[in-house]
Amino acid sequence: MPARSSGADAAMDFRLTDQQRQMVASVRDLAQGRFRQRALRWMDGTFPWENIRDLAGLGVLGMTVPEEYGGLGLPVFETALVLEEIAKVCYPTAMAVLGEAGVQTRVIAAYAPESIRSRILPAVCTGDCILSICMTEPHAGTDVAAYRTNACIAGDRVVVNGTKTLISRAEEAGMFVVFTRIDGRPGREGIGCVLIERGTPGLEVTGTYHTMGGENLHEVQFNDVDLPLENLVIREDGFRRLLTAFNTQRCLNPAISLGLAEGAFDETVKYVRDRTVFGKPIGDFQGARWKLADMYKDIEAARGLLYRACWTADPFPDPFLSATAKVFCNEMAIRVTNEAVQLHGGFGFTDEYPVSRLYRGARYGSLGGGASETLRDLIGKRIMGGDLPADGIFGMGGF
Repeated sequence: MPARSSGADAAMDFRLTDQQRQMVASVRDLAQGRFRQRALRWMDGTFPWENIRDLAGLGVLGMTVPEEYGGLGLPVFETALVLEEIAKVCYPTAMAVLGEAGVQTRVIAAYAPESIRSRILPAVCTGDCILSICMTEPHAGTDVAAYRTNACIAGDRVVVNGTKTLISRAEEAGMFVVFTRIDGRPGREGIGCVLIERGTPGLEVTGTYHTMGGENLHEVQFNDVDLPLENLVIREDGFRRLLTAFNTQRCLNPAISLGLAEGAFDETVKYVRDRTVFGKPIGDFQGARWKLADMYKDIEAARGLLYRACWTADPFPDPFLSATAKVFCNEMAIRVTNEAVQLHGGFGFTDEYPVSRLYRGARYGSLGGGASETLRDLIGKRIMGGDLPADGIFGMGGF
């Protein structure tokens, strides 16, 4: 975490420690030196295994895995910094890493029995086990209470039936973290979670959707999937636990949005310095300079919101601040990458220029991990209820 200084005038200090700077620099060197030149490879849905193995060598895949299982056990802030650097050059790789550092890893670390933790978590760190979280259903996304997938407990066994859709990494996953209804109990209170390993009879990947961001999403079916009872890792109160864990996801998702915007901004600054029209660089025209100023302003405002939300994690971020940061970062990335394409002119519309890929990746942020509309409603309800952060009016007292 950033240093926490005493006194109201220094409540939050986002200066990085030497260790944090070294970690960010290592990831940046890898991303800029290798991932940038490979980025086009993954736009057809091919999983970025080569990048994943490079990141495993740095220990990045085990960022949120507890140290006793070979991970780094890093806080949310450091994890966000790493995702930000990767997203600057490669959206599919950033999303692949999010799958190893996000909710699914925390579910296994917090709730799985030791026999599963000791086998799966070290393999996550080395890149030998890719994780896939299964939530969305064909008729239920945000409306978790409408889930139809069901896990029926029968003695010391659990039998799962249902369908999940728009699932990331389903073709590569070694373990599926599946949120499901338990014994048909209705509503949010009936939600729990089971772990299903690839190769379990009855688990089948049945459909593929290629996304504008480059990665593939899939449909996954569970047909009488028979599991030992220990694979039922959350039996009750699953909805509340899921939302608590998703406050972390609402910091990591926008970290990718922030990185996409920064990458697009960097590419645009280089382009408008080098590209000339009417005898002078594009950046010498006031209209272009104002666009750059607005892009920079948006990025820095988003960075402040996101880092502050990460700062509250103990171990999970404040839900109000993480929701606020996510909505702003997601929508900021769309604005900034859109302007980047515009300033590149026709070249911005081609795959050969990175801004095209960054723009497409940015469109995902406001859809996954809580849609902007849902989070706006959450934020508004909390404002109306007076349930704001405790460090001052609208959280400003700490400044």
